[in-house]
Amino acid sequence: MSATAAHILLVDDDARLRALMQRYLVENGFRVTVAESAAAARETLRVVDPDMMVLDVMMPEETGLELIESLRADRAPDLPILLLTARGAPEDRIAGFEAGADDYLGKPFDPRELLLRIRAMLRRAAPPAQPSGPVRLGAASFDPARGELATARGPVRLTGGEASLLAVLAARANEVLSREALAEILGMDEAGERAIDVQVTRLRRKIETDPREPRYLQTVRGRGYVLKPGP
Repeated sequence: MSATAAHILLVDDDARLRALMQRYLVENGFRVTVAESAAAARETLRVVDPDMMVLDVMMPEETGLELIESLRADRAPDLPILLLTARGAPEDRIAGFEAGADDYLGKPFDPRELLLRIRAMLRRAAPPAQPSGPVRLGAASFDPARGELATARGPVRLTGGEASLLAVLAARANEVLSREALAEILGMDEAGERAIDVQVTRLRRKIETDPREPRYLQTVRGRGYVLKPGP
């Protein structure tokens, strides 16, 4: 996906910051639609299909985390989402990743870093290395080209981050990849390694019969993760 063609939905209740971010992103070639609340973002998503969302966490009435959780369960399971928040403690970052965010940027931030994060997320939305066809994971089947997971119970929704991670692991099936390597391939920052752990946990719930004893998405102690396709 070309960054210059990307359409961003920017959600923040701070009118001044929202206007500054919108102007900066437009000047750098993006199309930007803005919303001042979670409710306004939902209404916008009924009529537009953005390439990604930049979302503030602390908003009145409904927080960014609450919005993410509802979107992941409903109409936008794979929309890449970058969280903006002044709360930078590790537990706050993990809460964001667990809710379904794909990346995290603490306030205050340099606009240039915002731009770099957005471009990195858009690159991750389409991993360059992919297997030639669907990957079998027992009763489940993952199509890297579409980012779709099908099981005996029907299609299972993946977030953009989950689909990107699974595509990278599928492209290098049976190869152990460290958290550092995965974070680097996916263009994630220093918090990315923790995000990898969170996404692996969520993926196991979706592809494994017993997530506590994974058969397909395994941990190799001291080394990292490996995807082992098979019946």
